[in-house]
Amino acid sequence: MSDTRLPAALLLQDILENKRFAADARERFKDAGDSAFANMLVQTALRHLTGIRQILKRFASKKLPPKAHFASYALILGTTEAFWLDTPDYAVINSWVELAKARTDKYVSGFVNAVLRKICAQKEVLRPQAESVFFPPEFRRLLNASYGKKTVSAIEKAALLEPELDITVKSGVEISGAVVLPLGTRRCKNNGAVAKLAGYNEGLWWVQDFSSALPVRLLDRLQGSRVLDLCAAPGGKTAQLIAAGAKVDALDISSARLKRLRQNLRRLNLQASDIICADAVDWLQNFTGAPYDLVLLDAPCSATGTLRRHPELVHIKNLHDVEALAATQKKLLDLAAEAVCADGRLVYCTCSLSKAEGEDRINDFLQTHADFKTLPAALPAELNELKTPEGWVRILPSHLAAFGGADGFFAAVLKKEA
Repeated sequence: MSDTRLPAALLLQDILENKRFAADARERFKDAGDSAFANMLVQTALRHLTGIRQILKRFASKKLPPKAHFASYALILGTTEAFWLDTPDYAVINSWVELAKARTDKYVSGFVNAVLRKICAQKEVLRPQAESVFFPPEFRRLLNASYGKKTVSAIEKAALLEPELDITVKSGVEISGAVVLPLGTRRCKNNGAVAKLAGYNEGLWWVQDFSSALPVRLLDRLQGSRVLDLCAAPGGKTAQLIAAGAKVDALDISSARLKRLRQNLRRLNLQASDIICADAVDWLQNFTGAPYDLVLLDAPCSATGTLRRHPELVHIKNLHDVEALAATQKKLLDLAAEAVCADGRLVYCTCSLSKAEGEDRINDFLQTHADFKTLPAALPAELNELKTPEGWVRILPSHLAAFGGADGFFAAVLKKEA
């Protein structure tokens, strides 16, 4: 296990210093020994990083010099391991002190030793404090721009809970032991081995969070309709549309992600009309074909709504990231509107918590596109909390509390008048 502590520290450093998604960083360290332990250690540290940093400031108030920077990651991961991974204190202290000595010097390793000993001695008091906070100040400011203090507090509380596995099943399929959520999504225990679950190899279901599945579930009259699925990979919504009888052209800029989409559709025995690897803006600007009955735009966004599954997001995303994406979202919406036929529909959705990437985008769009009107979301009474006054859908991690929460999401269905 000690051989995987160094890769874990390097992985955490890569995520935080290069503002990299954990999945992308893991690709750089995929040959690291016991990757399951390293991944669990890093994910746990990220989920509690704000609280850990607050505690470490009490014992290490001075900023470490650049040459000793590794020690900060040793302290974060050593604290994580002592608090939540049930490793004996002596093993935690000895392992991280030896690593610090190898990567820095004996003076820095002595400092790591002193801090970890104090933390281990007080961990029963300190651990609950670390578990009580999730958002760093910069991310809290991002949420405060869209929500009140009470709502932000509810989101934070929900974000501290590890999510279970949501799946979309084919018609008529039952999954043993799964909880049926409103509108049909199934929720299962997440044991990390998706491909080993019953029905996976047979193509009976695919992984898709309740929130991500909702936009297509809002739609009727899909049988035989021509659909353009923009930013489609890895293909959850594409699969939903095809399974509902639509003829789908799926477009994405990433060839690697489209490879995964093809693999997913092949496993599910579903066939897209066309799979297009292209930049959506360029492709739409040059589009001369017949307009579509439906265009679904799952727009590029900050992805902050997925923070339950990707806790690194609260440490690598800020208001600047949201503002930088707004221009792209606006352009994509404007171009997507031109590809919709008269009486056709346009669906805009993002997995962002920021209203600047959701409600504000649609408000701006409707002010400049008088030929589009909102089709109010038809939701059952039990999901009324998800519906905005305008008839759109806004999902927060604190929603569906009885089922354990959901990913943050926004969706609006618009109709183009003849």
